[in-house]
Amino acid sequence: MVTAKAWVLKKHFEGFPKTTDFDLKKIELTDLKDGGESKLLLESVFLSVDPYMRAYSRRDMKEGDIMIGTQVARIVESKNPAFRVGAFVVADSGWRTHFISDGKELHLLPSNWPESLPKSLALGTVGMPGLTAYFGLLEICKMKPGETVLVNAAAGAVGSVVGQLAKIGGCKVVGCAGSDDKVAYLKEIGFDEAFNYKTIKSLDEALRKASPDGYDCFFDNVGGEFASIAINQMKKYGRIAICGAISLYNDSVPQKGPYIQVPMIFQELQMEGFLVSRWNNRWEEGVKALLKWVMEGKVKYHEQVTEGFENMPKAFIGMLKGENLGKAVVKV
Repeated sequence: MVTAKAWVLKKHFEGFPKTTDFDLKKIELTDLKDGGESKLLLESVFLSVDPYMRAYSRRDMKEGDIMIGTQVARIVESKNPAFRVGAFVVADSGWRTHFISDGKELHLLPSNWPESLPKSLALGTVGMPGLTAYFGLLEICKMKPGETVLVNAAAGAVGSVVGQLAKIGGCKVVGCAGSDDKVAYLKEIGFDEAFNYKTIKSLDEALRKASPDGYDCFFDNVGGEFASIAINQMKKYGRIAICGAISLYNDSVPQKGPYIQVPMIFQELQMEGFLVSRWNNRWEEGVKALLKWVMEGKVKYHEQVTEGFENMPKAFIGMLKGENLGKAVVKV
């Protein structure tokens, strides 16, 4: 019998999450022989912490539930011929060290995954965040060569991939981030223009300086005041992909206005929110493309790795505070 450790939501977040909102539990897992013929026992190797967990926790969870989230896990025991012992998968089983699965919701890592590449990338650049960038740019922004793409939270797990894919697509890319180190990283991975939104005097002026002609595409991870200002600098027929709103997730009182109808009308803009799960039927396509670009060196990555399952809440809170460069993961 295996004893799993799991982090549960002890108390719904009020404002910014606190470590006291979580509780660490032990769970005794049943032996596979007591289950069906297709059961698997898996152990988590890397776990993901992402902004969506803050937004979804109130909507999808009740107090006492295991925290939602994905992991790269190793198969320890298998009664399912489709999954061999020792294989690695991406699972959506929450913050836990071990779990039992019937295999239906598991994604095997591609067979051509190179040994030199961290398997944790399946939670980041070659996983959900990378796919969010891939489908958001292709299907929502419909970027074209020669266009100008704006992305905020650009040094994060999604934003850093957005910028690099836009460069591969022949676009000019402008990004912003919250520290000088992050801005330097954006320049390093090929952004044409980048600025620190915490040190500029005027966001409006910084955006105009970076692209005096305006923006064709805006990939929004932040929402709030940034989006309200940026929308006024969109070009005619511009497209806005709303992927996240991290500036709003921790508000206990909703922010008010301003109103976007005037620029939307006069510039004839398209704005669309999306969840990457819309393209679940094209998951393999996206992973194959992203893995190829990473292996060719066209897409670079950076991970913020926290050691130890006991530090899951700390890593989650740090990510929400913007302490991570690139993808934040926890190594069990």
